This record gives sequence, C-alpha cells and structure tokens, in this order.
Amino acid sequence: MLSKTMEDALNRQINRELYSSYLYLAMSAYFKAANLDGFAHWMRLQAEEEKVHGMKIYDYVIARGGKVMLQAIEAPKAKWASAGKVFEEVYTHEQKVTGMINTLVELAMKEKDHATFEMLQWFVREQVEEEENASAILVKIRMVGDVPGHLFCLDHELGERK
Repeated sequence: MLSKTMEDALNRQINRELYSSYLYLAMSAYFKAANLDGFAHWMRLQAEEEKVHGMKIYDYVIARGGKVMLQAIEAPKAKWASAGKVFEEVYTHEQKVTGMINTLVELAMKEKDHATFEMLQWFVREQVEEEENASAILVKIRMVGDVPGHLFCLDHELGERK
C-alpha cells in the first residue's frame, strides 16, 4: 500500500506527464502550421509517449491500492520563435522531468517503498533516453541552421519515427 505522501507525489507526476503530452501536442500543432510535417509527426508521437508514461503511473497507483486524483492540466504555450527554440524547450523540459523523477526516487528511498523505487527505475532509464533524443535533435538543428529550407532533411528524418 502507498503512503499518502507517495500517493500524492505520484498523482502530481501523473499530471506532469499529461502536461508533457499537452506540451508536445502543442509543439506538433506549431510544426504542422509551419509545414514541417516530420517535426509535427515526431512531436505527436512524443505526445502519445508522454500520455503512456502518465498512464503507467496511473495504473501503478491503482495496483498499489491508491486513489488516483486527477487535477486540471495547465495549458501549454502555442507559439515559438523557431524549431531550435522548440527543441531548446524540449531539452530543458526533459531535464526538469528528470529532476521530478529523481525527487520521486528519493521519496521512495526515504519511505523505504521498495516497490515504488523499483517501478521508478523504468522512468530513470527512460529519462536518459528522452534527454539524449532531445539533445541530439537540437544539435542537428544547430548544425544545419535554424532556417526552414535547411531543416528539410531533418524534417524528413523526424518523419520516419515509428
């Protein structure tokens, strides 16, 4: 059974994961409007992945006999100055999420909640991948120049994401 403290913390993380989904969906819409369909596709898949992350925690809370308490999801912004600015925000956001996951891990250790600690290890590994992916795309944008015509090849590459 989850402690009230852990249950509350996991419920906050469900909200944060769903916010991440909203954020990436807003970014997808931004790219779609800019006719960068590959970027839009990549972000839409990222939005779906974040929703899955939220549901993974949701299912875990229920499995441990906890109560899921859904809260309002903050509306993300809808405009960015460029593709580079979007991916700067993605990278910063993923670093922030990593910090949130680390805080949950620390709480699980403090409470000697071994089951939650073990479940969170999946998220620890996932965040390494999330930061790496965002960073790699940001580096590529910086290499080609954040100019729509220069982004054509990268747009094609991102459109190949499965």
